[in-house]
Amino acid sequence: MGKKISIGALISGGGTNLQAIIDACESGMIDGKMVFVGSDNPDARGLERGVKHKIPTFVVNYKSIIQDYKKEPEQVILPDDFDLNDILSKQHLFSDNAATEKVKSFITTRAVAEAKLLEEMKSYPFDLLVLAGFMRNFTPYFIDRVNTDPGVQRIMNIHPALLPSFPGVDGYGDTFRYGCKVGGCTVHFVDYGEDSGPIIGQKAFQINEDDTLDSIKEKGLKLEWDLYTKCIQLVAQGRLKTVKMSYTLKNGKILQRTVVKIAQPA
Repeated sequence: MGKKISIGALISGGGTNLQAIIDACESGMIDGKMVFVGSDNPDARGLERGVKHKIPTFVVNYKSIIQDYKKEPEQVILPDDFDLNDILSKQHLFSDNAATEKVKSFITTRAVAEAKLLEEMKSYPFDLLVLAGFMRNFTPYFIDRVNTDPGVQRIMNIHPALLPSFPGVDGYGDTFRYGCKVGGCTVHFVDYGEDSGPIIGQKAFQINEDDTLDSIKEKGLKLEWDLYTKCIQLVAQGRLKTVKMSYTLKNGKILQRTVVKIAQPA
């Protein structure tokens, strides 16, 4: 076994995926060590999991930052390196016709919170940041300051749907309400959009006529715990590479896509 990678985690709730990752690190299924657990929510029960396993924890309260901005926007202290125009030119969270003031407010408050996250994380150098039920979208401000090495993706997320279908906060619910016959989960790297980054791995399950929303969530969670740990181990083994691939269609049009290639074990 080679050197263990350092893994940081961000959560918003109970942290069941976090627990699966912690257990996998401690059992040797992942050649890694958890170095911090952070949250946007001071009441996140998953923080207790970090404390129990003697992992450093911290909170950046997004809610209070957003409320302060709404009350007195001129009093909010922006990061010294904040460039609204640069972030606006990169972000894919909002369409071009979105309300400008709404977009500016979102990006500004998130960048303030993200700067605080980055400051907290500075104390715990990490190789990979995993989102384990972290219910906040990142702006380019944060992503660019984590992905500092060109071509190296360092932020990984798990989503409760088979992307690109059903991005957003309620993947299993959207899958169930749409009447899908198959559901699943997706592990992907994080980019400037919402659940739109390069896909690393996916697992699927059948949805039967007698299934309920609760039962498909139960099916999905079991797959999530297994899939996430395996994808993180691929990073630990240095087996993932994100590449752009081009294909020429019969009509001469060039199709491009971003693919995460998985190398064979050494």
